[in-house]
Amino acid sequence: METPKVVAFDVFGTVVDWYGSICKEAAKTFKGEVDADKFALAWRAGYAPAMQRVMSGELGWTLIDDLHRMILDELLPRFRIDNLTEKQTDHLNKIWHRLEPWPDSVEGLTRLKSSFMICTLSNGNIALLANMAKHGKLPWDCILSAEIFRKYKPDPSTYLGVASTFRVEPEDVMLVASHHNDLEAARQCGLQTAFIERPMEFGPIQGNDISPRSGNDLHCLDIVDLAGQLDC
Repeated sequence: METPKVVAFDVFGTVVDWYGSICKEAAKTFKGEVDADKFALAWRAGYAPAMQRVMSGELGWTLIDDLHRMILDELLPRFRIDNLTEKQTDHLNKIWHRLEPWPDSVEGLTRLKSSFMICTLSNGNIALLANMAKHGKLPWDCILSAEIFRKYKPDPSTYLGVASTFRVEPEDVMLVASHHNDLEAARQCGLQTAFIERPMEFGPIQGNDISPRSGNDLHCLDIVDLAGQLDC
């Protein structure tokens, strides 16, 4: 494996704990009247179908903030919630800006930053990712978003866009993610890949696939482990 010049990160699930963060926010907002686990999973389950509406051309280009709000507006009546003001609903929708990092994320990213250019490569929009970084003290060198490329992952232009942004070859970029489909799409574009285990991404009941895949350059327990494997 060649040493990468740029290490790009998927964010939701890989760097931050969306499930735990949304469960806490739901419990606080709904005061126990809603099953927080089911609410968090249902909100996340609407993510891929909403993006597909954009990718199919049914919707024009849409920021993830706005897709999250569309999903939320469908979820509230499903969970029989009808007492939130617009201000409260907007605050709830922006929980995605306030997701908490996994315990290893800040230390691991800080170590990697000492030797590599580190950036996001997320479908999240720029404001969301910037607010999240400020909230969680995530030390990115650069925030790259689907908003810049106007394409969501796994479109090749997102992965190749990292290389183009930093004026390096695709093989000089390593994508780090906890999702095998994201990594497979990156490999098809010539990027190096590192898998991060996040067994609790979907909570303690649903579980997550953390099995090794032969195509990845690295398989890591967490981001601190990744830093160690890259000699940081």
